[in-house]
Amino acid sequence: MNASLRSPMPNPYPFAALIGQQPLQEALLLAAVDPGIGGVLVSGPRGTAKSTAARALAELLPTGRFVTLPLGASEERLIGTLDLDEVLRGGSVRFSPGLLAQAHEGVLYVDEVNLLADALVDALLDAAASGMNVVERDGVSHCHEARFVLVGTMNPEEGELRPQLLDRFGLMVALDNCFDSDVRQRIVKARLAFDADPDAFRERYRGDQAALARRVGEARAALARFEFDDAVHAAVSERCVDAAVDGMRADLVMLRAARALAALEQAAEVTVQHVARVADSVLRHRQRERAAPEQATPNDMQHGHEAAQGSDRSNGADRQDNDHRQDATGDSDDFGYLPPETTGMIGVKGVVPFAVKKR
Repeated sequence: MNASLRSPMPNPYPFAALIGQQPLQEALLLAAVDPGIGGVLVSGPRGTAKSTAARALAELLPTGRFVTLPLGASEERLIGTLDLDEVLRGGSVRFSPGLLAQAHEGVLYVDEVNLLADALVDALLDAAASGMNVVERDGVSHCHEARFVLVGTMNPEEGELRPQLLDRFGLMVALDNCFDSDVRQRIVKARLAFDADPDAFRERYRGDQAALARRVGEARAALARFEFDDAVHAAVSERCVDAAVDGMRADLVMLRAARALAALEQAAEVTVQHVARVADSVLRHRQRERAAPEQATPNDMQHGHEAAQGSDRSNGADRQDNDHRQDATGDSDDFGYLPPETTGMIGVKGVVPFAVKKR
């Protein structure tokens, strides 16, 4: 493997030593337990430890692989290539693996994913969700496993992802600058200690790191035993309906994330509390505002009914008055006579024919 594609740091910063990043750590661990969730999109300003956290996660996985997708990479470099000349000569299909194959059972990291070409993002997300990579060329195809934890990072100041691509990421975490003086001091002191002596710093967290790696492995093995009861399904669907999400991907991701959390915590079953804890990272990049439907309140309907009755009575009186004039003159053409008109309801205090109920 090209050394530039692997972590240049022989001793990455320990995942257990991250400070003030609990939502990001939890999302990354969930994706590590179940890569089928579809990866984690991390949005935040520069210097918020996005790449540090992604690199640290790889060390908790069995292979420890950390592969970076460069912005200028071609689609062939990502998915791999097929040597058709070998097929034409009567040989078997020769496949040259790409980054997806190299990241199998590890972490595939994409910095500034919002600047990546859409075709690459599509191929990347397809493989992340399915765990398979299919390469086709001129009727010849090759398929291989590609189960990896996808971590994409972006700075919102440099542009956003299209909504169609945002929805393809399983989870999203939005990081902010830290303005807590105590937390900032702890982060800086830890980083200085790591830079001064990485081995000594890592030794302090060796037990915590081993425990985290063990938890991830056990949670992966336990996923198959979890089922979802009706209460969990109801909690998921209600949250997705309230968020007005498109399609069903949010429901499926939320169920998988809740299951991964239950497995990670060695719970007996998936509960609505697990759903509540993963909902924000599932819906953050998917929720839309629903337009409030126009409805008439019962009070408005009563006003409208009374107004209609008043209009009928007024019209009836007009007809009677006109008939009386016809009888008195014997002539239906009462020259110069103008029938009375009902007064409009607009602007009359206390009468509101229609109202929009705001949520």
